[in-house]
Amino acid sequence: MASFGFLVHGSTGHFFYQFLDGKIPGTDPMSVALKVGIDQTLWAPVFMTMFFTYMGLFDMAPETIIPTIKKLMFVAVSSSWKCW
Repeated sequence: MASFGFLVHGSTGHFFYQFLDGKIPGTDPMSVALKVGIDQTLWAPVFMTMFFTYMGLFDMAPETIIPTIKKLMFVAVSSSWKCW
């Protein structure tokens, strides 16, 4: 899992959040709420898809990727929503 963070999440997260900050500058409550909303509705599902795909490939079990996404996507994303 550490390799996912180093190889995938760090770089993709960096560029996504940098892009988001460029489009929605500021740290006022409305800007932050909008950024969190975009993060949780757009980025979280993309991120989870990347995560489940990476883990399936890392485990050398690509046949598990689609079933895992179908089974765990909503659980993972809704857990992220509960955190925010």
